[in-house]
Amino acid sequence: MKVLYDDPAKRALMKPETCWEIEGSLGLTIDRIHAASMMRTSWYNAVIALFDRYDLLVLPTAQVFAFDAETYWPGEIAGRRMDSYHRWMEVASYATLAGCPTATVPAGFDESGRAMGLQLIGRPRADAEVLSAAADYEEVCEVTGGR
Repeated sequence: MKVLYDDPAKRALMKPETCWEIEGSLGLTIDRIHAASMMRTSWYNAVIALFDRYDLLVLPTAQVFAFDAETYWPGEIAGRRMDSYHRWMEVASYATLAGCPTATVPAGFDESGRAMGLQLIGRPRADAEVLSAAADYEEVCEVTGGR
């Protein structure tokens, strides 16, 4: 992406968020990359330890219900300012950072008919178990509503 970013004509066509990501990476040093790797390893170990007690982890698919398509991304959720475009959906990154398989199933609707989902998260390499749990969930939970 940096080769595109370095071309002013192509950079002008990029979304501001893409430029933000590239610009943020330009100052990375080996020390910062190593620290991030250590933090990710700590996160991985914490998540994996949860599977000693639980078969699956269940989280919402987003921190907010769907918003108007004209809204680029929510600037605030429940009084907390979002400091980047991906904060509003960061709950979806937790399983990825731990290398865990995830299936999304419907959870229901708010009073305006906007849908929300649940992430069923399993231990690494337990893809079949996660898919089986999602199929079982959908078989027994009839989620209706919406518009």
